Order: sequence, then C-alpha cells, then structure tokens
Amino acid sequence: MALLMEKGSQPQTESERADLDAIAALKESAAIELKEKGNECVKKGKKHFSEAIDCYTRAINQQALSDSDTSILFSNRAHVNLLLGNYRRALTDAEEAIKLCPTNLKALYRAAKASFSLNLLSESTSHCENGLKHDPGNEELKKLLRQIESKKMEHEQREAQVSKAIAEAKDLVSAIENRGMKLGKAMYRELTGLRKPVLDKNNMLHWPVLLLYAEVMSSDFIEDFCETDMLSAHLDMMFSDSCPPLSWDQEHNYTRDAIELYYEAGSGVSLSKTEILRCLLEGTPASNVESINDEQKDANENTNGGSSAGKGSSKWVKVNEKRTLHDVLKEPNFIVPGIPVFYVVSKRSSFYKEFKAGNWAPPS
Repeated sequence: MALLMEKGSQPQTESERADLDAIAALKESAAIELKEKGNECVKKGKKHFSEAIDCYTRAINQQALSDSDTSILFSNRAHVNLLLGNYRRALTDAEEAIKLCPTNLKALYRAAKASFSLNLLSESTSHCENGLKHDPGNEELKKLLRQIESKKMEHEQREAQVSKAIAEAKDLVSAIENRGMKLGKAMYRELTGLRKPVLDKNNMLHWPVLLLYAEVMSSDFIEDFCETDMLSAHLDMMFSDSCPPLSWDQEHNYTRDAIELYYEAGSGVSLSKTEILRCLLEGTPASNVESINDEQKDANENTNGGSSAGKGSSKWVKVNEKRTLHDVLKEPNFIVPGIPVFYVVSKRSSFYKEFKAGNWAPPS
C-alpha cells in the first residue's frame, strides 16, 4: 500500500499512484473544508476565534494546497490574531503568507497593521509600500501609511521632549555640583509634589522653598526663590503688617520680629550625581528612560550610599536671614532634601523651648 511506502520512495505501480492521488485529494478536500469552517467561525464572532485559528492551523498542516491557497490560510490566521491583539503572531503569519505569495494584498496589509501595532514603523512602511506597488489605489494601505507618518512624527516629538528634559536636568545637576551643594532624598512629598529647581537663561538657580511651622506642621510655599535673594526679603513680605495673621496662630505669636528659621543638619545622605539626575527627571517625559548616556559611570560613585552629614540625633541650625539662599544651601552640613526646607518657630511660643532643647523631631 502507498500508505506504507518508505519516505523518499516513488510509487511503482498504477495502484500505488492511484492510492497516493486519492490521499492527496482527501487531504486537499479536508484542507478546503477546514478553511471554510474557519471562515464561518470568524463570522460568528470573538467567542469562536480560537476555533477559527485551530481550523486554519489544521488546514495548513495538511500541506495539500497550492502556495497561493496556503498563503490565504496564513493570511486568514493573521487576521484572527490581529483581532485578538496577538500582534507578534499576526506578523509572523502575514509574513509567511507573503513568502508564499508576494502579491497577497491582504497579507501585506495585515503585516503592515501588525508591525504598526508593535511600533515597528519602518517594517510597517515597507509592507504598505510593497502593497501599493501591486495596488496603487488601495485606500486601506494609504490610510495606514498616513497613520504611520503621524506616529513617526509623534515619536520624533517625544524624543525631542525627552532629549530636552535630559539636557535641562543635566544642566541643573552641573549647576548644583558647581555650587558645592548637596542634595538628599526628598522629604514631605505630600506637600512638595514634584517641585524642582529651575535654571534660568542667566544660569541663576530658582528654588521652590518649603516653610514648615514646626509647632503645628502647617506649611507655606515660596514658589520662586532666586538663589541671590536673602531670606529676610521674603519673610519681610510674608509677615508684613498688610498680611493677615496665620489662621491657626490665635495668640499672634508668629510675627516678623518673633520668628526664626532653622534647617535640620546631622542626618540624611547626599545622593550621587546619577541619583540626583533621576530625581530631577521625575515627572518629565524622560522619567522612564532606562539609561542616560554616560551617567551610568556614576552608579558606583557612592558605594556606601553617599555621604552622610553626620551620625546621631538631628541638629537644628539657625539660619542667618541676612544671607542669600545660595550661601545657606552651600553650608557644609546642609543636605537639601529635594528642595530647601526651613522650619519656622516663634520665640514667643511655648513650643520654642522644646524645639531649642532638641526635644522635637519632624514626623518620619
């Protein structure tokens, strides 16, 4: 029997040839029937898509149809995979279909569509252009080509935004480093959000500054504090006679002549250059960039987690309000916690003695 013939052998008799022809006809009939069943499953909707894929797969495995007909089977399976969002499988099937029949327009469109969904824009363009060579008026391919061009423009704009964000962040890191300032882990994010310093066109740093009233843990924000400004200038405006008293300060202890500013020293760890860069990129288009050019060499800069301002309990350092913000932030024991944070206390308040005695610490 022909069914029992060894691989590679040729039929010797008319009977063997007839058996093989009959088997080939059965396999062809089965493949066509499976193809039609698959088409019906697709028409029935998503619940039947897995059955459709199974039918097309079994039809392909019959290896009984011509290249052009087998190309249609691969293309049909690519279509179902596209509908299911299996874009990689759809692309593989569509490309198999194109190998068997380079003029299969549906396969070319589906390959282009799958490539587009996978962000393989060059490959998608190539499939579209090949399809349009065979059918210059194909509207689906023309529409997809326009979508590809639009997406390319979006990618270019996105890349430009990422590059700009990285360049600005690097300029900030250099400015902070050149000033001899140290940055640590951000504190009070629930109050500060993602606020960051800004470098203006004259290479001047502008900081957002958080003022915390330690007694009640209420806060004020100075959104734009130029590094050359003295702290007294801002306090004079905030606590002038024309400004209403703080809503919680029932005893009016927090007046201009009674308040003092402090920063916390003796705790905290300064970040490495790369860590600072990462912090400055948070909330920007470059926040998820995996590597940033040559900054990776800085990864091992602080093998012990950076430099510490000291060991033991926190130390409150009184700020000389007549100094500029730049000079205060440069003080060797000041590690800026993301942005400058100053604690405001009043000499008239009963809380003042507790604070000065070191019996108060900010909530962790």
